[in-house]
Amino acid sequence: MSRIGRLPVAIPAGVSVSIADGNVVAVKGPKGELTRKLHKDMVIKQEGAAVIVERPSDDKEHRALHGLTRALIHNMVVGVTEGYSKTLEMVGTGYRASVAGKELTIEIGFSHPVKMVAENGITFECPAQNKIVVKGIEKDRVGQIAANIRKIREPEPYLGKGIKYENEHIIRKEGKSGKK
Repeated sequence: MSRIGRLPVAIPAGVSVSIADGNVVAVKGPKGELTRKLHKDMVIKQEGAAVIVERPSDDKEHRALHGLTRALIHNMVVGVTEGYSKTLEMVGTGYRASVAGKELTIEIGFSHPVKMVAENGITFECPAQNKIVVKGIEKDRVGQIAANIRKIREPEPYLGKGIKYENEHIIRKEGKSGKK
């Protein structure tokens, strides 16, 4: 039995979950509404203030889908209640970011500023010139957009310059040493 899959997903007050035919789960909460079509083999039931996911058999595929399905539903519930955010830091002289409306402008040492427009449901914030916060209600989209921003200039191992996640540790390399 999957340790994650067997746990019920608690539905907090102010959140409504509806399960339609074909395992289409819709979660509505204070921050918005999410809908996701999940695998047709999984058995998804709502019992009181909880959603329970069961698997039809002990096949390898069903065991793998059991925990995944429960985790996806849990992420939807957390997204519409609390939301998700990823914080990125820019390390380097003259590196800065700014937000104007839905557009994020990053000056990261290229000959031109890099501009990104926020998709629906995603917001950018810049609490400081060298910090970027990506916020949204879908965990996977927030993570993907943060990864795309990081990919603009990944941190390099010698000086540590680039864009990194807030708590990311960059393994530093020693530079060249002279002949002796």
